[in-house]
Amino acid sequence: MIGSGGSSGLSPVGRIRSAVRRARAGRHWGRVRDVELWQRSLGFSALGFLTLVPLLIVVSAADTATGQGFAQWLGDGLGVSPAARAEIDRLFALPGQAWRTTTAFGLAVLTVFGLSFGTMLQSGYERIWDLPPARWWARWRHVVWLAVLVGVLYLSAITPPWRESPARGFVTVAIGTLFFWWSQRLLLGGRVAWTALLPGAVATMVALLGLRIFSRLVFSPLIASSAVTYGPFGTVLVIQTWLVGIGVVVFGGALAGRLLHDELPRRSGPPQPG
Repeated sequence: MIGSGGSSGLSPVGRIRSAVRRARAGRHWGRVRDVELWQRSLGFSALGFLTLVPLLIVVSAADTATGQGFAQWLGDGLGVSPAARAEIDRLFALPGQAWRTTTAFGLAVLTVFGLSFGTMLQSGYERIWDLPPARWWARWRHVVWLAVLVGVLYLSAITPPWRESPARGFVTVAIGTLFFWWSQRLLLGGRVAWTALLPGAVATMVALLGLRIFSRLVFSPLIASSAVTYGPFGTVLVIQTWLVGIGVVVFGGALAGRLLHDELPRRSGPPQPG
């Protein structure tokens, strides 16, 4: 007779496998909770808007004919409709003046603040991989990471949108995957093997593509309607929300890579210190 319990009808081997799956699920949930994904994503959004966005506006305005480099990159990243893109262009209507009016001291201050963004990202990666904080002399990695990030986004800002060239879309995905793969390796100081970091880079890029589709369906009409209701401030709110989504994708993708790596059979030993 079949008992009323959910697992009483299972064989002994089946019950053992069910228990193992429940244990793994609990362990994975505990890891997600320990990473504090939502809190880190909120910090990612706030710090990115206050430190990284001004720096990118200045850099992208350095060599664009219209001075709309950052607005173009942002609209392309959001994947929004032409109406929503027009609101973004209006929000950053005079970014070209940023380059002409920014002094060397101001640019240096923006750079210093931008380095804190790399510090925050490194802290999240270290928590995901259960690593202690890096030594203070490893801060040079933040300089290298910020320079490469600005270079990648600058090239993206001054080139045609990827929708105008399918080949460029594939190249963008490949470059993005390599960037997130390399970012983890650099910011973690080489303490995690390249092979262990690859799943996280792929998961991050796939999630970014999914976020782009979500932005097209949700954020695009929100930008248009919020601009009518609240003016430019409404557009800022939507962009801030989108940055929270980017934070979830960046940290969540790395965490998914760690969980996937833990489930795969490994032949190598523990991560080697850099």
